[in-house]
Amino acid sequence: MDEMLRRVTNLILALIFGLLVSVVPAHAAEATQRVIVKFKPAVPQVIQNRLNDQLRVRLIESLLTARTFVVAVPAGLEETVANFYQRSRLVDYAEPDGFAQAVEIPNDPEFANQWGQTKIETPQAWDTTSGGPGVQVAILDTGITDNHTDLTGKVDSWVNFTDAASSYDNNSHGTHVAGIVAAMTNNNLGVAGTGRDSRLQSVKVLNDSGSGYYSWVANGIYWAADNGAEVINMSLGGTSRSTALEQAVNYAWSKGVVLAAAAGNNGSSSRLYPAYYANNIAVAATDQNDRKASWSNYGSWVDVAAPGVSIVSTTPDENYAYYSGTSMATPHVAGVAALIFDAFPGYTNQQVRDRLESTADNISGTGWYWQYGRINAATAVSGAAASPSPSPSPSPSPLPSPSPSPSPSPNPSPSPSPSPSPSPSPSPVPSPSSSPSPSPSPSPSPWWCIYAPRHRLCQ
Repeated sequence: MDEMLRRVTNLILALIFGLLVSVVPAHAAEATQRVIVKFKPAVPQVIQNRLNDQLRVRLIESLLTARTFVVAVPAGLEETVANFYQRSRLVDYAEPDGFAQAVEIPNDPEFANQWGQTKIETPQAWDTTSGGPGVQVAILDTGITDNHTDLTGKVDSWVNFTDAASSYDNNSHGTHVAGIVAAMTNNNLGVAGTGRDSRLQSVKVLNDSGSGYYSWVANGIYWAADNGAEVINMSLGGTSRSTALEQAVNYAWSKGVVLAAAAGNNGSSSRLYPAYYANNIAVAATDQNDRKASWSNYGSWVDVAAPGVSIVSTTPDENYAYYSGTSMATPHVAGVAALIFDAFPGYTNQQVRDRLESTADNISGTGWYWQYGRINAATAVSGAAASPSPSPSPSPSPLPSPSPSPSPSPNPSPSPSPSPSPSPSPSPVPSPSSSPSPSPSPSPSPWWCIYAPRHRLCQ
């Protein structure tokens, strides 16, 4: 019986894939390019293995979803091999493993410290909710540093899905994003996080050059959804569609997670993935005058806008820097989503998303550049029961406005060179590395005036 099964198996594979033997060269096992393959249910492992052997490909890793693998193929044959897999009735889908990059551009660091928090009225929102520690926000990025006092006490876990040796951030992009979401607040140090008391998960899906395969991003989404995240922030994207990535987004959404992703910095209506997918909030960037940043992507597929020009936040080694990009706009959205989860216990992810979008400010460009407007944290949590007033403690001192000379330099390209063209992501311009000096002092004004000194209630 076993011999008969073996012969039938070989015959089926020969009939379906015999043509490929003459197409794929013998050195395929040494290839470094990648294809994602998902087999249909009930396909025996022996059949999967024989199919891979017949195509002369090498399995290099598995995704955190059933029957889904990444195989190495010769450079330039990604589409060919994927198409042969796809023709088989044994395969659910097959596609080249796309590439994503951190979505960030250089900037002029001369704007006021944390103007974005004032613009979206997080200080007023914090009078209602501080984003409790029960809300977990997963940062899918280059990792989070383990050496920043204003941040690392907020990180509950570090996990690495890339080929980088360390789970920590050796790039600075992920640390900057994490600080915007939930830097320690009211601690007499540095900056304040939008989600304030929310907790963080460091999910490394981009390597130390700020790039990563879609399969890494998909694994990060599955992991975060299965490990307690209520919000996933993805300040990254690629230009090619991906079934693997879309299914991961849909899986997280089905688990009750709110997902936010950068719309991109091409200054066009071109789509970026995963931001484009329906179960993800696509985020454009605005400046301090509520205008669309010139480089921000836009269009009917973009959901909301958020501050993304010259945003100050944490970077490794106790430093702070001003970066710009839809990468910086997206964590403002993730932070507000965390506030809504805390303000309205029992809300579903759909209710959180609906509230975030429906309470956005109808600024110029709404309906054309994005659907719902620029987010407003105070309005988003209005109507919720106010949290207890914070106990007196030193407020974080704002950073002095730096004025270093810009000196951007592009990130080095990763060693693989897959077909999708990633959006540009040159390195940011750092601000002075010194930590701000604490200067707490009593004031009859509301406690949050330290963040919004120009507000009418603070005059």
